[in-house]
Amino acid sequence: MSAPYFFGYGSLVNTKTHAYSNAQPARLAGYKRVWVATDLRPFAFLSAEPDAATSIQGLIAHVPNDDWAALDQREFAYARLPATSAVTHPLPDPLSIAVYSVAPERRASRSEPPKILLSYLDVVIQGYRSVFGETGVADFFATTHKWGPVLNDRASPAYPRHQRLSAQDTALVDQFLAAQNIPVVPYAP
Repeated sequence: MSAPYFFGYGSLVNTKTHAYSNAQPARLAGYKRVWVATDLRPFAFLSAEPDAATSIQGLIAHVPNDDWAALDQREFAYARLPATSAVTHPLPDPLSIAVYSVAPERRASRSEPPKILLSYLDVVIQGYRSVFGETGVADFFATTHKWGPVLNDRASPAYPRHQRLSAQDTALVDQFLAAQNIPVVPYAP
């Protein structure tokens, strides 16, 4: 029987945000990351979307107690999709791997770009830098699409799993946002 694993490509790459066991670097072929607006909250969710020309780095980790319920609850806005054959990873055991993608019925049909919390992006980039180095951070920005304005909430983080970042981490995030000409605007709760 295959062990259940998930492929994380956003905040789940930051192992400070969870205690899932046996997290391993992996690559998901045929997907890109996108920022998605929903009617569930005023801020964007990071999602995975099929894209035959792209692959994304992330982590795989074992589903606690082989029970998807807790992870499904954390990822409440997402649909869980099978991804076993699309994931390259270092583990020899047979795995059954899923990836989460914002469910079509949860996506908002707004014309304006989704608003992104800087505290959320900070957590994601902290994870990518920790696991994949600055090359991984560059890959994250290159394979993530539908950027909207970034709301600077660093002084009072609105993201529930925010983390303390080093000055080097925040400078790296700011550097990549500036290089991509992604607007950073004040956050007003």
